[in-house]
Amino acid sequence: MSEIKRFEDLEAWKVGRELTKNIYSLTRNELFSHDYGLLDQIRRAATSVMTNVAEGFGRGSNRDFVKFLFIARGSPGEVRSLLYVAHDQQYISEGEFNTAYDLCIQASRIIWGLIKSLRNKAGWVTGLKILLFGLALRAGIIN
Repeated sequence: MSEIKRFEDLEAWKVGRELTKNIYSLTRNELFSHDYGLLDQIRRAATSVMTNVAEGFGRGSNRDFVKFLFIARGSPGEVRSLLYVAHDQQYISEGEFNTAYDLCIQASRIIWGLIKSLRNKAGWVTGLKILLFGLALRAGIIN
């Protein structure tokens, strides 16, 4: 695995971008484009995946990054729910629904994997835990 230097290197951001492109493409059809409320909400939810991954990455700590990843992980669920509305209103076909739905599932899984990975890193332990760890080391309680 290559080193991650920019948020654009993250698979979670890449799949979020694919989801966003897919949703924008779906919402350009004439029927969908006239349902302004649904159009705006599904586009914002899809865009939220990639933007929250990017914003969290830029925060500089694993703990903050994970907070934004949890937000990002909720957005594909919102998109999935809105896809049902679009399908029920016959704005999108079964095939279009399935493709977008699968991208949502993929995004959720990748983001969850990243969350688990970050929580296992040493940098995750912050704040009071670091202070207590340092005090225990100085007191000779732990080596």
